[in-house]
Amino acid sequence: MRRRLRWGHGWVAWVVVSLVAGGTGAAPQDLEATQKPRSTVRDSAGVEIVENERPPDGSRLGWRIGSAPSVSIGQVEGEDPYLFHFVVGATRLDDGRILVADAGSAEIRVFDSSGIHLATWGGRGEGPGEFSGDLMHVKPWTGDSIVAWHGQAVSMYDSEGRYGRTLRFAGPGDFFHHAAAVLGDGTFLATGYAGGNDLVVEIRTADGGLAYSLGEFPFREVYEVAGGPEGNRPGVAPVAYSLDMEQGRWGDFAFVGVTNRYEIRVFGSDGALARIVRRDHVPRATTRSDIDHYVEQALALWADSPPDQLRRIRQAAAATPLARTFPAFRWARGDAAGHLWVREFDFPGEPRPAPLWTVFDPGGRVLGFVETPPRLRVLEIGEDYILGRTEDELGVESIQLWPLERS
Repeated sequence: MRRRLRWGHGWVAWVVVSLVAGGTGAAPQDLEATQKPRSTVRDSAGVEIVENERPPDGSRLGWRIGSAPSVSIGQVEGEDPYLFHFVVGATRLDDGRILVADAGSAEIRVFDSSGIHLATWGGRGEGPGEFSGDLMHVKPWTGDSIVAWHGQAVSMYDSEGRYGRTLRFAGPGDFFHHAAAVLGDGTFLATGYAGGNDLVVEIRTADGGLAYSLGEFPFREVYEVAGGPEGNRPGVAPVAYSLDMEQGRWGDFAFVGVTNRYEIRVFGSDGALARIVRRDHVPRATTRSDIDHYVEQALALWADSPPDQLRRIRQAAAATPLARTFPAFRWARGDAAGHLWVREFDFPGEPRPAPLWTVFDPGGRVLGFVETPPRLRVLEIGEDYILGRTEDELGVESIQLWPLERS
C-alpha cells in the first residue's frame, strides 16, 4: 500500500491562482415559474448574431443533478491507480468505461462503469505510447479510437489502449502549438503562439496539417517582472483577474470566447465564422482591495512552503497589477447534447453555495442558470451525466460522475 503523494504545483509566471469564491443569496426558483430570458436573432453579412438577456437573479433551469455522485474514484491511501497526482482530463466512453488523464504520473487510467481499475496506458518516457510532454487531456476520436494530447503532440490508441501513432502540429517556429479539442469530423481544434499576448486558433486535420485559421485572439494580460521569488530569470506574469481565452467544441461547431466580454464566436468545419452569441453583462471594475483576496489565494496555493518563500510570495502577489475589470465569465464547456455551458465568474469575497452556469441551446439562445456540485471542476458533460474532478480539504483528488436529468 502506498500513501498518496500531493502533486506540487510548478511556479509558472510567478503566481498562478485559482479563484474559487463567488456569491448569491435567496433560494433559487425554477425558471419555468419565472420570466424566461429573451433572445433576438439577426443576420449581419451572413453571420448570425444572437443577443440574449441574462436569466433572472435567483432563477434556475429545471434540470436536476443528483444529490450524490453515482461513481467516485480516488483514495487517500490504496493502490496506485486510485491515487491521483493532478488530474487534467477525463472522459466516459459509450461502453461506460471512464478514462482519467493524470498529469502527475503521465498515465491514462481506465476504470469500469462502477469505478474499478481495469488498465493503465502510457507513462512518462520516449517509447511508443508514452508521453514525453505534459499530459493535457484524453478524448474519444473517430470510430472507437482514443486520443491523448501531450505537449505539442497527439497520440492515438485503439479502444483497448494499443498504441497507433503520434502526430505533431507544425507551425511558424513550431512553438506552443497543441490540441485544444476534438471536433465532430475527427479534426482538431488547436492553439499556437501568435506573438505578444495573442494565440492563434486553428482547425487541424487528422494528420496534423493546417486546415483553417480562425484568427488571433488575446490570451492573457501580462506585466513585466524582474525575476521570480526562486531566482527565475526576468519575464512576464499575468495581472490579477486577467482575461483568458476559452475554446472548444459546441455541437458540430468550434467556439472561441475571450473572457473580457460576454461574447462567444462560433465557427463551422470550413473555418468560417457562423454565429456570434452574446449575453447581457455589466462589467465590474476591480478595486485595490481586491488584491487582498488574490494574496490569500496565492498563499493558500503554497501553504506548505518555507516561511521565507511565503514572505516572497506574499510580496509578489501584493505587488501584482489588477486588470481594469473582472472577466465576464470563467469557463465554457460544450456538452454531448449540443448545448454550451458558460461558468459565471465568482467575485472575490462573495461566496456562492455552488458554481453557477448559463446554459445556451444549440442555436445560441439562453435557456437559464444551472448549478453544479460544490468543489467539482467540470471536465465533461454528457447527455445524462457530469464528470469532474474534486479535491477535499487535504488535497485528495477524486473523479466523480454525477447523474444529470434534463427536463
